[in-house]
Amino acid sequence: KQIPALFSLAPTEGKAYLDFDHNTIKRTDGHIPLKTREFIALAVALTTQCAYCLDVHTRGAKLAGATEEELAELISIAAAVRAGATMGHGLMALRLFNQAPSSNQNTL
Repeated sequence: KQIPALFSLAPTEGKAYLDFDHNTIKRTDGHIPLKTREFIALAVALTTQCAYCLDVHTRGAKLAGATEEELAELISIAAAVRAGATMGHGLMALRLFNQAPSSNQNTL
């Protein structure tokens, strides 16, 4: 309901966004099939926690022929990647910690 109101306030930008969105995700003449495109969009939506995108791309995946079992696997894959990103950032934090100068003061 709010998207048309937003785009009416910035019609050029709204049209550019919708064109980009539809030409990438809803494209049916590319090398990646529509169902896979919806799966990619849904996995990204899960990891970015975008409620609007979850709604749109869950429906899109179902319309493109996705099954509940495929959705369950996709959710698990997205969760594993998100956990992997946390681990990767944790490793970076350890590296940065070890590179940071040590304090000579005993402060809390």
